[in-house]
Amino acid sequence: MKTSTLPIDDLIASAATTIDFMPPPAARQIWEIRTEEQHYARLSDIDIPENNRYGQKIDLIDLTEKKAPVGRSMYINENPAVGTNPNRNKQHGFYFTADNCIGCHACEAACSEKNDNPAHLAFRSVGYVEGGSFPDYKRMNISMACNHCDDPVCLKGCPTRAYTKHAEYGAVLQDPETCFGCGYCTWVCPYNAPQLDPVKGQVSKCNMCVDRLEVGLKPACVAACVGNALDFGVIEKIPEGREQARIEIPGFPSPEITQPNIRFQQIKQLPDEMKRTDSMPLKYHKDDKGRYRPAIDHKQGRETHWNLARLSSRENPLVLFTLAAQMAAGAFALQFLGALVGIGGFVAFAESALYVPLAIVNVMLVAFGLFMSTMHLGKPKRFYRGFNNLRHSPVSREGLGIAIFVGAMSAHTAFSLPDAPWFQTIWQSVFGADISRLMSIPVVHGIAAFFGVVAVLGSAVGLYYMNRCYRIKARPFWDHWQVATAFFGSAMSLGAVLAGGVIIPTLALSGLSVFGATWVCALVLTGGLMVEAIGHWAHARDMGRAEHEGGASHYVQITTFGKTFLLRNALLGTNIALAVALLAVMLLRNGPGNTTLMGWAVVCAIAVASSLVGRALFYVLVIPTTMPGAFFWKNKGFEDHARAIGLAKLPQVGVVPLRH
Repeated sequence: MKTSTLPIDDLIASAATTIDFMPPPAARQIWEIRTEEQHYARLSDIDIPENNRYGQKIDLIDLTEKKAPVGRSMYINENPAVGTNPNRNKQHGFYFTADNCIGCHACEAACSEKNDNPAHLAFRSVGYVEGGSFPDYKRMNISMACNHCDDPVCLKGCPTRAYTKHAEYGAVLQDPETCFGCGYCTWVCPYNAPQLDPVKGQVSKCNMCVDRLEVGLKPACVAACVGNALDFGVIEKIPEGREQARIEIPGFPSPEITQPNIRFQQIKQLPDEMKRTDSMPLKYHKDDKGRYRPAIDHKQGRETHWNLARLSSRENPLVLFTLAAQMAAGAFALQFLGALVGIGGFVAFAESALYVPLAIVNVMLVAFGLFMSTMHLGKPKRFYRGFNNLRHSPVSREGLGIAIFVGAMSAHTAFSLPDAPWFQTIWQSVFGADISRLMSIPVVHGIAAFFGVVAVLGSAVGLYYMNRCYRIKARPFWDHWQVATAFFGSAMSLGAVLAGGVIIPTLALSGLSVFGATWVCALVLTGGLMVEAIGHWAHARDMGRAEHEGGASHYVQITTFGKTFLLRNALLGTNIALAVALLAVMLLRNGPGNTTLMGWAVVCAIAVASSLVGRALFYVLVIPTTMPGAFFWKNKGFEDHARAIGLAKLPQVGVVPLRH
């Protein structure tokens, strides 16, 4: 089922406010109502509350900038017909009665059959939590799909604007053809609703069965539910025969993140502690108010391991992209700003033959990072769509900042070329003209300086939004200020490694003083390591105290990757101690000697190694807020087991291919 994905200005589609309504032409019926449709599969015309419990208006027409036409077509499957549902402009949502769910997976099967999903995708899935002991053992099943939230973070995060929240039914719909497969929406959604298909290279998700809603039928999953656990209708209206409309149950992520349009009933008494049966080290404890809150489940014991092979993941391109971009940003800022403010060694380097080659290396480094980032996409040829959502998406803003950085840095390099002696020689031999005269024109230097400043500002914007990309509430391990210290600290330390590794030898071989350049690079390198270490320490402290998915990630960090984590800490701590000692030696000797420079070379090597290990851990450790999974590919433990024994090669098992 396809729907139009008209552009939006706010969370409700502004397309509803910017097009003139005309009665649609005659069209085929949106959904063929079969003769065997039962009464329970039909929506009921009920009294509608004015607001939901978050204070949001349920009549979504009132939220648009202009009143949207009530009879606007959704162009389902490119069909211009308009449905007959009298409540089509009201916010709808699911209602799940956990007491009734028997875990039969009929809802999963009906959803996948209607949407023709492959085995490795499921828009709706069923998991469970359990607790107690025989004979008082309790199990609670949970059926979950997209919750078509009031504040859909998938819509805000998607850089391609593939998502639209419609005034019709409040449905959050996604167009797979607009998507270029970055998977960012799968990161920010707390409920694992968007599904990334690495085979097709695109995301798709639950569409609320709006084609069925248009003719007064409930979604396929609801109609197929055997135990009468799922229901559907205008939000906040408790279905007949129910008495609760809770906004959370054990295992359900915090509704404060997105204000989801799902309500629960769970009346049967449950044990005070409910455990997940998947491999995630989480369980749920009942607090004083009767609400279940996450806690760490030490499933793997306390033994520490290396697991170096598992540092390699499908996020490797992002490891390389972030480190390459940060190194280039720091190195260019050092070489350009050092000369701009008049630091002796940097001014001399700017007049040397290697200033432009270092700038070219920075350009190539960012280009390599962007290439790796693009190859991470499911549809790399559609990379240009990443700028479509500058209004909301940090991914779009990060991309724009990095693009400005590399573009301005390239222009700065081009306007600096006539100042390079080797380029002057080449120009003279090819064209027989002296291009050095061009640099005597003040405006040329001014243009080069202008683009240099723009490049530095662009890199700062890019790094800031690179940090914002990972401040995700659905991934608490990342949602910490340590991300900023890690990214900007890496820019300082790795930038000093690259810049110092070129500038200092150039000055030494030219017989010039390396005093000023060495001090600046050494201080920036040491400062970057310290900034990163402070954030790293605070992050480990806070995650070690946390009782949520971030704490679970920290538990995996100190057990599954415990020895690797200690190695990274040792490298970082040793490097800081060595750097401070070398600074003290330089201070006492009033300058760097050959032995000191060799010591700084060791610091640089350790900094690169530590950054690679730390960044790889950053990606493999994060545990998202997801519903409990228990069956096959929804269980990470089963997925790893299936890969280890070759079972993953059978497509019917549903283990997703490692292609993204």
